[in-house]
Amino acid sequence: DFGPNPISATLCGCRLGPMTIRLPARERFGGNKHGECAMSEKFWNIYLAGEIHSDWRDRIMAGAKEKNLPVTFSGPVTDHDASDLCGVSILGEEPQGFWQDRKGAGINAIRTSNMISRADVVVVRFGPKFKQWNAAFDAGYAAALNKSLIILHDEDHNHALKEVDAAANATARSPEQVVEILDYVI
Repeated sequence: DFGPNPISATLCGCRLGPMTIRLPARERFGGNKHGECAMSEKFWNIYLAGEIHSDWRDRIMAGAKEKNLPVTFSGPVTDHDASDLCGVSILGEEPQGFWQDRKGAGINAIRTSNMISRADVVVVRFGPKFKQWNAAFDAGYAAALNKSLIILHDEDHNHALKEVDAAANATARSPEQVVEILDYVI
C-alpha cells in the first residue's frame, strides 16, 4: 500500500494534487546501484513545487516508485481554482480581487512554508507557459533555508532563470533526470 493516490485525493470535491505519499523502504542495506552505502535508512521528504499544468509530478512519483526509493512526496494544492479561492471560501467573500488573492495566498503559505521547511529536497518546476512567480518564490525560500534544491525547466528558460539555477544544487531538464538524481543521492 503506497497511501492515497495523489491524483484522486480530494477535499470538498477539489483535487488537492500530490498529497503525502510514502513509498516502501528499499531493501538494500548493502548500497545503491552505484555501489555506495545508502546515506540513511530514513524516508526522505521531497517537496514538488511549481508548474501545475503538466504531469511532471506524476512522472517523478512513478519513477521513484519504480526504483523503490524511500521517499515521501508532498506539494501544493494543484487545483488552481481551489488554491486561488480557498481564502474566500473559508474566511468569507471579498469585494476586491487584491484581498481575495491575499486571503488565499496567506492560507496557502501555511501549507507551503511548513512543507518546504520539513523537506529534505525541494524540486521546483518552471513550465513553458505563464509567469510562475510562486515557483520562483518557493525556490528562493528553499534556498534561504539551505534546502537541497533541484530546479526543473526547459532550455528556453536558461537565461531567465540563471540566478535561480545558480542557487540550485542541480538543474534538470526532465522529471526522469530528477528521479535519477534522487536515486543517486539516496
